[in-house]
Amino acid sequence: MPPTAVLRRALLALAVVALALWTALTTQPRLGLDLRGGTRIVLETQDTPALRADAEATDRALEVLRKRVDGLGVAEPSLARAGENRIVVELPGLRDPREAAEVIGRTAQLTVHAVTGTAAAAPGGRPAADGSRVLADPDGGGLLALAAPALTGDGVKSADAVLDTTGGRGWTVDLAFRDGAAADWARLTGEAACAPAGDPARRVAIVLDDRIVSAPAVQAGVTCGAGIAGGSTQITGGFSAEEARDLAALVEGGALPLPVTTLEQSTVGPTLGADAIRASALAAVIGLACTGVFVIVVYRLLGLLATVALLLYGLLSYAAVVALGATLTLPGLAGFVLAVGIAVDANVLVFERAREEYAALGRTTAVRDPRRPLATAFAKAWSAVADSNVTTLLAAGLLFAFATGPVKGFGVTLALGVLASMVTAMVITRLLADAALALPAVRRRPALTGMAGLGRLRTRLARRAPRLMVHRRRWYTVSTALLLVALAGIGVRGVQLGVEFTGGRDVQYAATRPVAADAARAAVAAAGFPDAVVQATGDGGRDVTVRVAETDDSAQRRITEALTKTAGPVTVERDDLVGPSLGGELRTHALLALGLAVAAQLAYLSIRFRWTYAAAAVVAMAQDVLLVVGLFAWLGKPVDSVFLAALLTVVGYSVNDSVVVLDRLREIRRTGTRLPLADLADRAVAQTLPRTVNTGMGALFVLAALAVLGGDTLTDFSVALLAGVVLGMASTVFTALPLTVTLESRAPKPPARPAKPRTSDPTGAVV
Repeated sequence: MPPTAVLRRALLALAVVALALWTALTTQPRLGLDLRGGTRIVLETQDTPALRADAEATDRALEVLRKRVDGLGVAEPSLARAGENRIVVELPGLRDPREAAEVIGRTAQLTVHAVTGTAAAAPGGRPAADGSRVLADPDGGGLLALAAPALTGDGVKSADAVLDTTGGRGWTVDLAFRDGAAADWARLTGEAACAPAGDPARRVAIVLDDRIVSAPAVQAGVTCGAGIAGGSTQITGGFSAEEARDLAALVEGGALPLPVTTLEQSTVGPTLGADAIRASALAAVIGLACTGVFVIVVYRLLGLLATVALLLYGLLSYAAVVALGATLTLPGLAGFVLAVGIAVDANVLVFERAREEYAALGRTTAVRDPRRPLATAFAKAWSAVADSNVTTLLAAGLLFAFATGPVKGFGVTLALGVLASMVTAMVITRLLADAALALPAVRRRPALTGMAGLGRLRTRLARRAPRLMVHRRRWYTVSTALLLVALAGIGVRGVQLGVEFTGGRDVQYAATRPVAADAARAAVAAAGFPDAVVQATGDGGRDVTVRVAETDDSAQRRITEALTKTAGPVTVERDDLVGPSLGGELRTHALLALGLAVAAQLAYLSIRFRWTYAAAAVVAMAQDVLLVVGLFAWLGKPVDSVFLAALLTVVGYSVNDSVVVLDRLREIRRTGTRLPLADLADRAVAQTLPRTVNTGMGALFVLAALAVLGGDTLTDFSVALLAGVVLGMASTVFTALPLTVTLESRAPKPPARPAKPRTSDPTGAVV
């Protein structure tokens, strides 16, 4: 490479690393609620006879909700419209989802009425044709007849919860009216002041959502006909501080233009989030350390430089996440850690190719300038690196498009990690390697470079190449048997869908003392939930997870009371609620995402390879997916959105592994050799197996650390990916390659047309 090109690359890499370091040090990450604790609620606006729940009406409802949330005093709340008629509300630090849902989800239609007298029977609270109504008296216990509304909540300028320390009325809500409403208030109270003391007509009723919250009598000092001037009043009713604040938030926010229903509700305690951050960070450190040591042992100096590049990869991908303002979630952390294993892949591809080029050049030529085989390796490995990373990016893109909530963060961090790994491997590692291999001390010690030998595994394979493709029927039989076992698990045990896909409630409790799963299960069944799925995990069974089909808050309270009697006081660490309609929708999206993943991989591979290669790779990938689902069915583990993230990652990883071997097979065929395709496939396996093993080891280190340290959620995620990585390596050799050979033998590539013979004109010029 010309010195000027090297200098340009070095300056560019230095600028990128410096910018990433500055961003990482100066920008705080945006943590999701599953990491910092809080409540997430997904609301859906409903059509009314007078108004359709379109985007414009939902935006108006969003502004009303924003005012209510501000009244709750939650720090850094987040409200956003999702689609045409959904609103996502995130409330950091709020542990009581019932409180939040009750305040922000109520219609909250405030009206003020003149009281016309008492009534003998209430017509269900519905207003009559003239706007009058009969409602329960909150003070006397009887019924009050109310005139048509004289004021509505639209006339309220502000509402504040105030502690009345002088009048002894406790907490009240102070209302301030707008100009026009202030005049209506003075007229209303002036008419009431004309009634004698003790007459119900002297009272004014303040109604919120068909319930009288306060019906005070106009004081004796108010002049008949003049009323209360100043445009303000108080709502009294023996409120607690919390009730007064909630009522003030409802009144000041105003009435929702549309009714809303809760589709999804998720609450995570701050302790659980902090533990997840520590566990994921420790898993990342251990995974990086183990991967770095492994790469250094195998590739020596080049491995050391690749480890430095891995550290810079971590810096670049983290800086990209915080710079884009992406929300870092628990699955997102898992994606960040997993991308460490993917980042190794590009380096391993290049280094294994460099060993081949070193041997092809001959020891003398390679020692004279060890940068030559490395440069050739980077050039030849680019096709496989690009293809394998594009397949992973396709899976990450589908996650971002179809997943919801925290799993979107996994798609973002995985995609950013893949892009950062390509930059570090193809630019930074190359720059470091070029600089190191130019040193005289390194040239005098070729064994130090890590390129001088082919490695033990490759050497053994060279002496005795495997004859795998002649036993294609044997591998088909084994694959079919494994698929039948997986399908039996799905049919016999069934797939345990999580609440995201079925609807229901999933609550994790922390008990003060260990509790046996059978005891917890019996307590929950006695509370009226015999079909609940109850698991005791954690430190000696102190963590109890209960999954039920019911979604109402009363069911959660009954379960909490039952567990308290059995295990002592319990606290809610996580509370996930998903409505049945949303569960069905998410289930459809999951199947659609998997179907599109298969179609996208098939389309891309068909463009990059022959259809026979593409079909073989996709069949192997589909086999891996079914085997992972079957494994979870036999283990009885839940299939939820985090599992979907793992499954789509398995899709990318499986195709990634197949692409590398198929790319090598295509390269060997282009040399013009006349050997049978089965022998060429065996040769492709032998040449790429070291890369497959070494890359797989890098991913396994990280996933094993996540499985041990990541907690219940990340443990299931890691188990799915561990199985996917192992199955992906096996399916490449025993499914994708044999199937490619079979398909190619039945649909051989048509021979290239012979070139037209060239002729010469009389002048001798070639035509």
